[in-house]
Amino acid sequence: MLNGFPKVRPALPDEIAKIYETHYKQNRRGETPASSLSRRMESWLHRTVASDIRRDQARRTTLEIGAGTLNQLGYEPEVGPYDVVEPFRELYEGSSLLSRIRSIYPDIDDVPEDLRYDRITAIATLEHICALPDVIARSGLLLKEDGVLRASIPSEGTLLWTLGWKLTTGLEFRLKHGLDYGLLLKYDHVNNAAEIEGVLEYFFADVRCKVFGVNRGLSFYQFFACARPRLGRCREHLISRAGTNV
Repeated sequence: MLNGFPKVRPALPDEIAKIYETHYKQNRRGETPASSLSRRMESWLHRTVASDIRRDQARRTTLEIGAGTLNQLGYEPEVGPYDVVEPFRELYEGSSLLSRIRSIYPDIDDVPEDLRYDRITAIATLEHICALPDVIARSGLLLKEDGVLRASIPSEGTLLWTLGWKLTTGLEFRLKHGLDYGLLLKYDHVNNAAEIEGVLEYFFADVRCKVFGVNRGLSFYQFFACARPRLGRCREHLISRAGTNV
């Protein structure tokens, strides 16, 4: 089931590529009416991931994958050490929340192999990662014995999610730029929700799902709590991938 990875990101049309960076930053910061609405809905993604943390858990260690603007920290109590993986410095530079971060890594492969985390989190990140199995396998090896990977994602590839973006961000994008937002999403979201769940289940023995909606097929968002990593599979996958990169 991993044969389709790593994905190849499709090229952006020139007219979208020219405005992509500006649009991305505006969207992440909720600077347009549609993106502001999306951010309010996306609070479910953040709150659900953070719902396992209590303020009395002073030494719980966390690694967040794809931390972006560090906005997840607004939902996380100030407890144990908090590390992040984020390749784009411009997203978090100047943030008032940087003081809460212990270490910042541009790639998950840069996290020291001897570190272990109580929890690894990813909020609206896994749908963007072309080499998703590599990241999930590495996450499994970085967890403590009783650690959990907690990931929330949009229900990419389902009817309700598609209708949602077409009637909000997609409509706003077409009215403002005269361009098809679906082409931008194909570039951004290389993995759909079913593919992500399949990868999680391959590398973890215990995968539990919660949805913001009726079920997986009729939902806006999905959340996964993944425990008991299959360490043998994680190691074998990363060794095989290292061999292909030689």
